[in-house]
Amino acid sequence: MKNLRTALFLCIFAFSFPVFSQTKSLLGETPAQKSHRMQWWTDARFGMFIHWGLYSLPARHEWVRNYERITNDQYQKYFDNFNPNEFNPKEWAKKAKAAGMKYAVLTTKHHEGFCLFDSKYTDYKSTKTQAKRDLVKEFVEAFRAEGIKIGFYYSLIDWHHPDFTIDDTHPLRVDGNEASKEVAYARLNKGKDMARYRAYLKNQITELLTNYGKIDILWLDFSYPGKFGKGHQDWGSVDLVKTIRKLQPNIILDDRADLKDYSDGYDFVTPEQVKPAELLKYKGKYWETCQTFSGSWGYFRDENTWKSQHQLLDLLTTSVANGGNLILNVGPTARGEFDYRANKALDSLGYWMHANNQAIYDCTFPPDEYNLPAELNVRVTYNPSKKKLYLHLFDYPTDGKITLPNYNGKISYAQFLNDDSEILFKSDGNGLILNLPKSKPPYEIPVVELSLK
Repeated sequence: MKNLRTALFLCIFAFSFPVFSQTKSLLGETPAQKSHRMQWWTDARFGMFIHWGLYSLPARHEWVRNYERITNDQYQKYFDNFNPNEFNPKEWAKKAKAAGMKYAVLTTKHHEGFCLFDSKYTDYKSTKTQAKRDLVKEFVEAFRAEGIKIGFYYSLIDWHHPDFTIDDTHPLRVDGNEASKEVAYARLNKGKDMARYRAYLKNQITELLTNYGKIDILWLDFSYPGKFGKGHQDWGSVDLVKTIRKLQPNIILDDRADLKDYSDGYDFVTPEQVKPAELLKYKGKYWETCQTFSGSWGYFRDENTWKSQHQLLDLLTTSVANGGNLILNVGPTARGEFDYRANKALDSLGYWMHANNQAIYDCTFPPDEYNLPAELNVRVTYNPSKKKLYLHLFDYPTDGKITLPNYNGKISYAQFLNDDSEILFKSDGNGLILNLPKSKPPYEIPVVELSLK
């Protein structure tokens, strides 16, 4: 990964992921209770991430402060010029709903430390800019009105706060060997107090979980333990998560507070920017892959590695086919709008989801007996309550025929999902043969619905 944030996180994630059978618990929730609490999320399968902050003005990556080692004084011009005069969260919410997204997670504060909400603990917030608005409040009201579940992202990191100690991910980090860095950081961090920062962090999260009604998801981001990093002790994660669970008992929490050894220190794991083929290994767990339309989370004017509709649908269908969720990110412009490339991607997803969403919502991986050979290049999703299988056809057959091994005698009816038009089938010694029309339906990845006997 070129993204420093991604590279750092994946190293940590790879190290910590294998721990799933924890014995320690913060609040004593049973697996059955967790399953009930998580049900809406596992049914939804598809969400929107929104990374928005002062970094939308330089428009060259949300980690621009880190990459270019920008000081607070140098970064101040973006605060002074932040004026999102086209911000209309009602339009954002309509776009998310039309694309088929069931929940949305907004960056209330990213690593730069700027708050999109009216916190009483800082003046580094949207209400003190030319916007003069609590942008989080408006987001919540708009998305809730569309029936979309509400999620908050909150950065554990804060490069602006005076008590946040400088470390190896900070814009003012130092280079050199371990001994020289130890001396330099001791000098740079003189007078800083992480205990005061922990109190700030806890106070702001308490505001977010108190002032905006029911919050469905909280994304804390991220931990990087080590000599020149930060982990659960720096954040006070145990106390923090207990506070979160007390304030919002039904909230769903990500895994980045460095509490992997607690069974209820998190609810789901978060593979970031991974390829679809890598998602198989998370099968059977609660997980959500976070992905960008392009190579950046924040608005990046000159970045051009945008994913095609095929790639986006691959991420979505492969996620569900392995029992996970996909959250796709939009980085609004400094004026508060989704740029044309994001709108184009969302519109293409909306077209496909309108016709095929039944193969996504309430679905998961199928029983093993319905797995298909890799050479067919078909993703299979399954709705256990309706007893429906959905075949996502990544390679549409030129002769219109697909043979499904081991499906003989198990299917009562077949149809295209987009229009409920019948697909005839027959059995032979090789399996069930679907007779598809030679003309592919007008969808990048057509879906066949199979009713089980």
